[in-house]
Amino acid sequence: MEEKREEERIFIMDKNMLQKTGMVWFLAMICCLLWGSAFPCIKIGYELFQIEAADTASQIVFAGVRFFLAGVLALLFGSVLQRKLLLPERKDVPMILKLSVMQTVVQYLFFYIGLAHTTGVKSSIIEAANVFVAILIASLIFHQEELTGRKMVGCAAGFAGVVLINLGSGGMDAQFRWNGEGFILLSTVAYALSSVFIKRYSAKANPVLLSGWQFCVGGLVMAVVGGLMGGRLTFHEAGCLPLFFYMAVISSVAYTLWAILLKYNPVSKVTVFGFMNPVFGVILSAWLLKENGQAFSLRGLTSLILVCIGIYIVNKSDDVAA
Repeated sequence: MEEKREEERIFIMDKNMLQKTGMVWFLAMICCLLWGSAFPCIKIGYELFQIEAADTASQIVFAGVRFFLAGVLALLFGSVLQRKLLLPERKDVPMILKLSVMQTVVQYLFFYIGLAHTTGVKSSIIEAANVFVAILIASLIFHQEELTGRKMVGCAAGFAGVVLINLGSGGMDAQFRWNGEGFILLSTVAYALSSVFIKRYSAKANPVLLSGWQFCVGGLVMAVVGGLMGGRLTFHEAGCLPLFFYMAVISSVAYTLWAILLKYNPVSKVTVFGFMNPVFGVILSAWLLKENGQAFSLRGLTSLILVCIGIYIVNKSDDVAA
């Protein structure tokens, strides 16, 4: 019991603070900003590492090594803060394995393979559906919270914003391929399930320990699978190392904060911020990659407003329920 109180004091200072709407908004937005920056950074990374768009195997190796490093960084940082090595106990191993399968291996294997057979626009929209799926699973299957009409309206507004930011980008059609859109949908379901299971498991174990070790295990599996598929990762120039380190930090910090937020808040209150990921992705791509068409336009502004309205409605719903 004393160890658990010490863990909470070190990592979150005060759990009541983490349940305040303002703090949830602040930390969740940091996560989404980091994840949004991953979109242009991945594109820049592919150029630096000379990974072709069709080279799915090397992309999987790239992601696997990145996630493994992210896990190492999360565990090192957590160990320093807690003044002891974050080593899993026997009871933690099944939880780590399940999370690594859902949150890292299945989600990203299906995502990268699916992305090779469909467009980025359709992938972004399908991925945004993970908010709906996570809330439905948390409410109807695991009964972690109540499913309300207000939450669904908020999700609908956020999803409309994601669709709007992608309109006019090309790549929209009614075609559905099992190894394209189908794999992206499976990736979305895996991510939604991982959010619900993080909520469940973090009540039993340190969320930083779970996040770090699942990244190490999942990243190692992905790197091996990608290598067996013929993928390679070669550091061609000096810029590769700092970019790769930053991308590992993205995953390490964002997923760890996300896991801690899920530990102390309803799934819907946290996952609804996922609608901001593609919005930040478009804005940061416009800045870093000079893709200004979508971000700095009336459509981009309207999309951002819709997403913020959706997030407000869902969080207001939780405040009313509380």
